[in-house]
Amino acid sequence: MSLLSIGKSGLYAAQAALSTTGHNITNANVAGYSRQTVVQESAIAMGSSGSGFIGTGTQIAQVKRYSDEFLNAQVRTAQASSSGLEAYEAQITQIDNLLADTTSGLSPALQDFFSSVQNLTGDRAGVPSRGALLTSADTLAARFQSMNGRLDEIRKGVNTQITSSVTLVNTYASQIAELNDQIGKLSAGDNLNLPNDLLDKRDQLIMDLNKQVKATVLPGDNNSLTVSIGNGQPLVVGADHFELAAMNSPTDQTRVTVGYVTGSKISPLPESALSGGALGGTLEFRSKSLDLAQNSLGRIALGLAQTFNDQHHLGLDANGNPGKDFFTMAAAEVTKNVNNNQTSTTKISASVSDATQLTTSDYKVDFDGSNYNVTRLSDNKKTVISPFPQTGPQTIDGLNFSVSGAAAAGDNFLVRPTINGAAGLKLALTDVSQVAAAAPIATSVPLTNKGTGKISEGSVDKNYLASPLTAKVDIKYDGASGNLTGFPAGQAVTMTAGGVTTTIAAGGNVPFKDGASYTVAGMSFTLNGAPADGDTFGIERNTGTGDTRNAGLLGDLQSKNILDNGTATYQSGYAHIVSAIGNKTREVQVNGEAAAAQLEQAGKAADNVSGVNLDEEAANLLKYQQAYQAASKIMQVADTIFNSLLQIAH
Repeated sequence: MSLLSIGKSGLYAAQAALSTTGHNITNANVAGYSRQTVVQESAIAMGSSGSGFIGTGTQIAQVKRYSDEFLNAQVRTAQASSSGLEAYEAQITQIDNLLADTTSGLSPALQDFFSSVQNLTGDRAGVPSRGALLTSADTLAARFQSMNGRLDEIRKGVNTQITSSVTLVNTYASQIAELNDQIGKLSAGDNLNLPNDLLDKRDQLIMDLNKQVKATVLPGDNNSLTVSIGNGQPLVVGADHFELAAMNSPTDQTRVTVGYVTGSKISPLPESALSGGALGGTLEFRSKSLDLAQNSLGRIALGLAQTFNDQHHLGLDANGNPGKDFFTMAAAEVTKNVNNNQTSTTKISASVSDATQLTTSDYKVDFDGSNYNVTRLSDNKKTVISPFPQTGPQTIDGLNFSVSGAAAAGDNFLVRPTINGAAGLKLALTDVSQVAAAAPIATSVPLTNKGTGKISEGSVDKNYLASPLTAKVDIKYDGASGNLTGFPAGQAVTMTAGGVTTTIAAGGNVPFKDGASYTVAGMSFTLNGAPADGDTFGIERNTGTGDTRNAGLLGDLQSKNILDNGTATYQSGYAHIVSAIGNKTREVQVNGEAAAAQLEQAGKAADNVSGVNLDEEAANLLKYQQAYQAASKIMQVADTIFNSLLQIAH
């Protein structure tokens, strides 16, 4: 080969190197760009008789792209984790601020309400204090509703975020598949001469995909990449892509979830399987924090309503009537799966029987072909409905489950006992006179008694409602036998003395003991002193005027352990929610900071391989410029030699 051709090959190589260096410099700030370099190799040498092989110049073997797949995978994993925690933190911070607010939170409203209850005893349940109580009760109910409304707004925002993320995931999947196709056609099976810029673009799209959901990437045929999410659901395979769909949950049509599209069918994906990215973080926030906060708030509202109502029923209002419901309670929400067999006749109902036993969990009721099962979703504890058909409701965690009809195997229902508790809390009373501040019974000691016997004011429990007093009861002491008579007919009497409780059948002998407590027909009282023979102690229906004993018992509910199986008050139960959400918020913030640091570290490691160093590229410009000039000089020398040969010929 002539010297001119050798110089020409060097000129072309230097020109290609200059162009590649210029390409690096101009794309240094493009996201996802990987630096490139020209790889040269010697051209095939030409044999010569007796003098060995003579070189024929150079050729470009490859335009190499600097990219480390191992480091890129680390960046993608870190990106998915960081984006997921960022999305989680953005959402949970809203709940944390809502619950912990010392002005608009629940604690101030609860305190004001019970202060109004306690004020009833200050003016003997007068009209002003009754009015103030109804006002504070209405304010408390409004606070529950307002906080629940804010949580509902956050829930709608979650639905919107899920829909947006699904749209982006589908867009990225389509573009990655299209790039797979283009790269495959341009490379035609060649693993060296690849369209580097398209590879960068594809890698960047996969990185953007990981901002939405964690994706697994594996090499495919013909330089393509296979992308999968969740439990291995393929998203991109070669030039084909699959789609996700934002769909309403089969058991809760107000809840947007993620489905996987297969032909004309959309199958819901387990939310726990979609981890990482904005989508995974949002789904995790909803299931682990938003549902917990709203269910917990609802449980407090239901616990307050039921226990306050129960005590209010044991009092008398200003008109002498038994107390009515003070608050209204929201019913448990029961929804059936839209995919249930359409011929099924099953009906599920759930009602709160004991709000103090409620959990913050939702429940699934399903038919397995043989039995109906109730599964507590927080820990997947399963309880079989037995017997079936039922002879009465079956109680689980303070809920009465009633099941009837016939179902096909696999049919299921979702029961959410507390989700609407806060939204449904309302003041039921309409008039100040309906406040049941008085106890329903009054005791008395006749002036004609000769002994020193005394009877306490007396109180009632829920059993009193089954047989309230219609006539005065006179308990008479018989000095000869030391027994008491005159108890309501047909009622057993329970006596507690010295810490020992004894139940005496109806009509049996009831002994008098100084300081003993007696309970009959839901009425309890204490006798002490030394009564004389024939002394009586009266128990009769109260008038409801000027008496605030039931108001005092209503006020005592504030400090009574009622929730969580009798381990928490209303306010400590709420404080537990605030603490749980606050701790989770801090946990997410700390983990988010750590994930961001990991992402930065992984990004720097990848940039050390693929990033463009402008100082290095500037040096390369000078080097390739000199190579270009040197190759030009070779061609100039060849031209001079050729001209000299022509002159000799002449």
